[in-house]
Amino acid sequence: MPIVILTARPPRVARVIAEAAGTRGPLICCNGALVYDPEADAVLGHAPLAAAHAAALVVALRAAVPGACFAVEMETRFGQEPAWAALVAAAVGEPFETGTPSLLADALELCRVDVTKLIVRHPEHSVEALAEVVRELAGAGAAVTHSGGPFVELSAAGVDKASALAALCADLAIPAGDVIAFGDMPNDLPMLRWAGRSVAVANAHPAVLAAADEITASNAEDGVALVLERLLA
Repeated sequence: MPIVILTARPPRVARVIAEAAGTRGPLICCNGALVYDPEADAVLGHAPLAAAHAAALVVALRAAVPGACFAVEMETRFGQEPAWAALVAAAVGEPFETGTPSLLADALELCRVDVTKLIVRHPEHSVEALAEVVRELAGAGAAVTHSGGPFVELSAAGVDKASALAALCADLAIPAGDVIAFGDMPNDLPMLRWAGRSVAVANAHPAVLAAADEITASNAEDGVALVLERLLA
C-alpha cells in the first residue's frame, strides 16, 4: 500500500518527517507545487508561481494591507524579508520552520525569479481575515490557502495537493476511488474532495470536519493509525 506524504512544508522539513515515519518514495511539498525525491535529493516536478505575477501580488498586498511581510520558497531554497525574520524571532514556538534561510531581502528582490510558494503574514491581522484579502486580490490568478501557521500561502493557479496527488496516482495506475486521504487544515480540502475516501482528525479545522467522509480521533490520540489498523485488519 503506497503511503504518500503531502504537505505545505518544504523539502527540508518534509524529508525529516518521512525519515521519522519510515516512508519511501516521492514527497509532495509546498501544497503540491513541488515533488521531491529525498533519497536522490532531487526535484522531480515543479509548478511555480511566475516571478512577474508574484511581484505584482506583493505590490497589491502591500497597498491593500500595509504592514504585510513576505517569505518565499524557491524549490529547495528559502528567502524572507527582514520584517518576516523579526516576527518569527519574536514569536517563540510558532509553527513555522525556517531552517537556514539562503536569502534575506525585500520581497520584490526575492520575486525576481519564479517562486514555488509566496507566503504573506501580518503582525495584527488574523489568518482568516488576511486570507480573505489575499483571495480577493489574487482572484483566479493564484491558489490561496493556509495550513495552520500564522500566514497565508499562494501558489500558481490550479496547483494544490489534489493536482499533485492525481498526477502521482496516474503514474502509479491508482484510481482516485482507491485513495484514502487524511487531513486537518484548509490546504487539505482539494485533496480530500479528490480522494475516494477522506478522513479528518477530530481537532481539524471546521471546514475540513464538514468536508470529510469520516472523522477519526485527534492526532494526539493516534487518529490516523486507528483508521489504518481498521482497514488493514
